[in-house]
Amino acid sequence: MNISPSSFSFLKKLSENNNREWFTANKKEYEQAHENAISVADALLAGLSEHDQITTATGKKSLMRIYRDVRFSKDKSPYNPRWAGSFSRSKPALRGGYYFHLQPGGNTVVGGGFYQPNADDIKLIRDHIAMDDEPLRKVISDPKFIKTFGGLQGEQLKTAPKGFEKDHPSIDLLRYKSMYVFKSFSDKEVTSPNFVENALSVFLVLRPFFDVMTEYLTTDLNGISLIENQA
Repeated sequence: MNISPSSFSFLKKLSENNNREWFTANKKEYEQAHENAISVADALLAGLSEHDQITTATGKKSLMRIYRDVRFSKDKSPYNPRWAGSFSRSKPALRGGYYFHLQPGGNTVVGGGFYQPNADDIKLIRDHIAMDDEPLRKVISDPKFIKTFGGLQGEQLKTAPKGFEKDHPSIDLLRYKSMYVFKSFSDKEVTSPNFVENALSVFLVLRPFFDVMTEYLTTDLNGISLIENQA
């Protein structure tokens, strides 16, 4: 299963003709390309569901709208020339989210993580890291993780977060405000028959990272569950 060349061709043309008149005139081509994207998302969901507990109901529901919200943007282009979507794990017991962004021109990425966690979550993550960063370091230094993603990504503070010393031995991890990873795919890889299989392999490499972060986010510093009394 893959994104068809015609689906990517549509996105390329949309990027060059990002206006309502062109889109309306080519609505049928959009619908065909959209159905292809849904099929790929369905296949990703089916594959993920064999290994994880996913709450996203369908591939179609995973997809983000192609229509842009331009109310507060200087760029008034009405459409996003990409297929993008995400799959949610079963909260509160399982944390982390899978993400895919399919766009021509070598702009395709597959991965996921924790984007701008809320204040309580980021504090809990930092407290756990400060107490014992070994589980997380073991995951992100694994050769397979590095080969797939290159390393941990995400916006970082320029200095130590509040409550932590600048010379803390885990300061390199404590500065992260978001933690995520992505692997890039070429257009040729996205339109090849084994794209879904390869994307699922990337998602599986994420699981140890999610497992550690889930432990951080669902237990206190004494290892006692924070969710056992939640419905």
